[in-house]
Formats: sequence, C-alpha cells, structure tokens
Amino acid sequence: MSTRFVDIDRNTPMLMPPDMREWVPKDDLVHFVLAAVEPLPVSAFVVNQRGTGSAQYPPQMLLALLIYCYANGIFGSRRIERATYRDVSVRYLTAGKHPDHDTICAFRRRNFDAVSTAFLEMLKLAQEMKVLKVGTISVDGTHIKANASKFRSLRYDRACELEQQLKLEIAELMQKAEQADCSPVEDGQSLPEELAHREKLRAKMADARRKLEQRAQTRAEAERVEHERKLRERSKRTGSRKGPKPKPPSPTPRPEEQINLTDEDSGIMRKSKRSEYQQAYNAQATVDADSSQLVLSAHVSTCAADACELLPSVEGVPAELGTPSAVLADSGYVDADVFDTLQERRIEPYVPPSRDAAHQRRQHDFRPPPQAPPKTLKDPRLIRMRDKLDTDAGRAIYARRKQTVEPVFGIIKQAMGFRQFLLRGIDKVNGEWELVCLAYNVRRLFNLLPG
Repeated sequence: MSTRFVDIDRNTPMLMPPDMREWVPKDDLVHFVLAAVEPLPVSAFVVNQRGTGSAQYPPQMLLALLIYCYANGIFGSRRIERATYRDVSVRYLTAGKHPDHDTICAFRRRNFDAVSTAFLEMLKLAQEMKVLKVGTISVDGTHIKANASKFRSLRYDRACELEQQLKLEIAELMQKAEQADCSPVEDGQSLPEELAHREKLRAKMADARRKLEQRAQTRAEAERVEHERKLRERSKRTGSRKGPKPKPPSPTPRPEEQINLTDEDSGIMRKSKRSEYQQAYNAQATVDADSSQLVLSAHVSTCAADACELLPSVEGVPAELGTPSAVLADSGYVDADVFDTLQERRIEPYVPPSRDAAHQRRQHDFRPPPQAPPKTLKDPRLIRMRDKLDTDAGRAIYARRKQTVEPVFGIIKQAMGFRQFLLRGIDKVNGEWELVCLAYNVRRLFNLLPG
C-alpha cells in the first residue's frame, strides 16, 4: 500500500505575479467596507494640506482599515499593523502597504469627525437599501472598562492628607540637604532624587484636589437652579406643610469623591450589587427596534447610572433619518419630566416606572423575588406609564426591547471582542465608541444584504 501526499514546495517562486483578488473570497466583508468608505471626500479627514514631507496614505484606506479590523476584533494599533502582514484580507485592503502603528494611532485620534460622517453615511445607505426605517427605537447602556486601573483612583480626603504629608516630607528633606551641604562627612547625592520624586507626587495630589473641587463647583452651579425652584415652592406653602428647608448645594467635594490619576474622566462603576467594581465608562446605544438592529446613535457617559441618558440618546438620532415614534428603555431610565418632553415631541416612551414592575412582568424568572415590598407610585405620570405597560399592547411593544438592543452589546463584547477602551479622556473615548458602533453597523448591514 503506497501513501500519497500533496507536494508542499516552499522554495519554488511563482511564475506569474499573484493577484490578491483571487485570494480574497467575493463574499468577504472587506469588499463591502471598501465600497462604503471610498466615496467619502478627502475634506472629511484631517490630512497634511501643505503637501510637505513623505506621501500620505489615502485617508479612505486608513478608515477602511480601522473599520474592518474593529469589525473582526483587532483593536490595538500594533495588532492592526501586524495584520497588514499576516491577514490576506487586510493585505488586500491596504494593497500590500504597511502603515506603522504610529500612523494608525494618530489617524484614529485625529479623525473622529470622519468617523461620525461615515457613521451617518452608513445609516443613509441602509435607508436606501430599504433596510432601515426609523420608528420604534431601543435605548440601553453597558459598562466598558477604561484604559486605567481602579487602584489608581484617589479620594478627595486622601488627596488632601497626602498633600500635607508630602509637604512635611519635602521640608524634612530640604533640611537634610542643608545639613549635608554644611557637613563634609555626609553624602547628599541621593537627596535631589528623593526630593524630585516627592515633589512630583505632591503636584499630582494638588492637581487631583483642584480638579475635584472644580467638579464640585460646577455641580453646585448646575444644582442651584433646582434649589431655587424648591425654595419658591416652599414659600408658597403655609404652616407645617412647608417642611424642612432644602439645603443649598455645596461647592465643596464630598470626602468620598474620587478621581483617577490615569484617566480622570472615567469612574468606578458596577453593573449591580452582585457585580464587581471596575474603572469604566457607561457606553450608551440607541438601536432600531423594528427590524435592522442597527445602532442609530452612540455616546459615552461618565455617570454609572442611566437616569439622565434617555433624552440625549433619543436626540442623538440623526434628523436626516427621521423622527422616532416610540422609545423602549428599562427602569434605569425613569424620569417623568423626560417622558413629558418626549410626548410633546410625539415620541411615545415605554419605560417601566420601577424595577418591581419589570420583575412582575416576567412569567418565569429564575431570580428570587425581591425581598422589599414594591414601591408605591405617587406621580400620576408614572402611574399612567405603569398602566400603559400593563396592557397587552404595551407588553408586546416593550418585549421588543430585550431582543433588539441587548444582542447588540452581546455581539460587540463577545463576537467582536471589544471589552475595554484603548484611548483615554471622554472626547477620545466617545470617538472610539462611535468607531466600534460603526464597525458593528457595517457587520450588521453586510449580513442584511440579499444573498
């Protein structure tokens, strides 16, 4: 019995130059990404207008490279650079060119406006394809880790204590340095290094303290209007109905307020009482709940809670796509004033007024029932919302929330593998989150194409 194997010859060169188009399948996502990005004008990008220096890579190619790599779970600029050598589809996209990681990283930081333009153009393309029709939308958020450690977070009271401690240590070292100068025996060569280290730490503590105080002052100014409104309402009451006088907003930070020394805009968050704390951002997404499951708007919040994010999420839907008719969200978005604002704009909200109400609507819930008695609703607007969701029509509409917006986060985190931001600062993180959602939309729209 003779065994035969395929001949593997790595030494004989190809007789004819290879055509990379033959190596990439016709149904590969890369073709769709290139067709969608190449029509974007150069004016949408930040480029070297002077024409000096080396020739630039075409910005459309670099944006297509980012979108394709993000859609396939390649996020770091060094990994993207490596993919231009190893991945056949990426090599086809760049036409055999290999932009280095510095070029890729700089392009990503400078061209978030181009990402926003491409995000809108992709949604317009979906409308032209009759895939997207803005009607009912779903809103939700998820915590995504920041590019910072939670152990680098500093409390306000601790920052003040460390600043004073470092001042005393610096004074002591200065005294030792003077003694070393006067003494021919002592060697004070290590003192300047120790002084520089403590001066650097003290500057960090002072900077953190000032930023926390600035945040507290900004918050107090924003809350002053609400405080004045409560005082006016109290003045209209008589006798015991006045109640206690509301406290004015304090411009001083609370002792437990924290700031991260690596990424000051991020915060310590946790999903629930059963989850661990992590240094993160609250990433919001507004999704088409009718059929396409495309992300219509995306932004990032520094607040762990979703209570203030419903209106910005709805307003983030581009006006060019149309006005939503209904919005679905979980009980974390409850705000009666926002409900009134949406209804004035002819957008019907469907938001459970309490977690207890959402729990009762589940027929088979594996979680134990809540131990505390359900909260009594007093606001008539919340009572109307509860009654609306208790109808068969209300339950049917609200049931579409979990099957539209929650799978989006599952695909982004599990299929695409995006679980941590690479950039720092709220502006850059916002741009990166929009890039992630753009990559998701490209994947989703490609899958919705007719076979």
